[in-house]
Amino acid sequence: MQSCWYRLDYQERLFGMFENLSIFVKRYEELEQKLYDPTVASDPKVYAELMKESKGIEPVVKKYQKYLGAEAAMNEAKELLEESGLERDFREMAEQEIDQAKKTMDSCAEELKILLLPRDPNDDKNVIVEIRGGAGGEEAALFSAVLFRMYSMYATSMGWKTEVLNMNETELGGYKEISFMITGEGAYSRLKYESGVHRVQRVPETETQGRIHTSTATVAVLPEVDEVEVEIDPGDLQIDTYRSSGAGGQHINKTESAIRITHIPSGIVVECQDERSQYKNKDKAMKILRSRLYEAKQQEQDAQVAAERRSQVGTGDRSERIRTYNFPQGRMTDHRIGLTLYRLEDIVNGEIGEIIDALIAADRAEKLKEAMEQ
Repeated sequence: MQSCWYRLDYQERLFGMFENLSIFVKRYEELEQKLYDPTVASDPKVYAELMKESKGIEPVVKKYQKYLGAEAAMNEAKELLEESGLERDFREMAEQEIDQAKKTMDSCAEELKILLLPRDPNDDKNVIVEIRGGAGGEEAALFSAVLFRMYSMYATSMGWKTEVLNMNETELGGYKEISFMITGEGAYSRLKYESGVHRVQRVPETETQGRIHTSTATVAVLPEVDEVEVEIDPGDLQIDTYRSSGAGGQHINKTESAIRITHIPSGIVVECQDERSQYKNKDKAMKILRSRLYEAKQQEQDAQVAAERRSQVGTGDRSERIRTYNFPQGRMTDHRIGLTLYRLEDIVNGEIGEIIDALIAADRAEKLKEAMEQ
């Protein structure tokens, strides 16, 4: 009786909650056939789109096939147990097979729940990260430099590429603000949780009496967007050129290569002065502008869907204090999930994978809970 209930339970969970997973298998097989079609292979754009779709559903198909394999093994073992005169050793082996198959099916069912959650369409995109010094003056600017180094080192460890788009450096080597692009597979899927206010507690280099100061920096993580995703009317732009300014450099204040673009309808202003070339600065500034406009549109949509907003683990709210870096105690605390780690030196040297993994797990848990309640 128990085994009958178990099988019905799985059928309900997989075919009720997940609908008919065989649809994924059928589509996956169709895509595999199309990818081997010479006419498709000769069209790079079509091939890339089909490959992306195939890669997206492959984890679901493989996990479902693993579930079906375990189910078949369990059924075979059950049939073996029903045979009369079965020796004790074979009976014990069959019972162990059933137990192992149940564990595999249970594990696959839980993983399928996560795989079938709605996926963020931006997860595969590159990101533009903007860091701005907040409260704390020069110390906040120095902390911004620490964060930039942290993300750069993490990007290197992931095999990603980092490119500075714009920076406003201080005399002591900090950044009033810095914008940079991180290029790599899945960059947004992992770094999107970094948006928010980061707080640091430490003794500043400029402090003579050894007092601990608290400063902040704001991080914004924006998905890189293509021109076709965000249409910008050239008539809505006010483009100004000016001479670069900053802490130093041979080309500073010599040529009007810096660019300031104002998007009149939204009031968004983007500046870029990192390159010697006015054209390169304009190109980088437009990348930042497109991403900011895209983010503003997304935030407007999210605000209209309260349920989606509740399911987020601090992904996008720049005003939310998300993390504290306490240098005297060597401690990092992520306030969204209550995670505290006492290895701050490793963290600021780019070892933030454990933190991001925990945030992803918490985000999935919240979304899964919401999906089951619906």
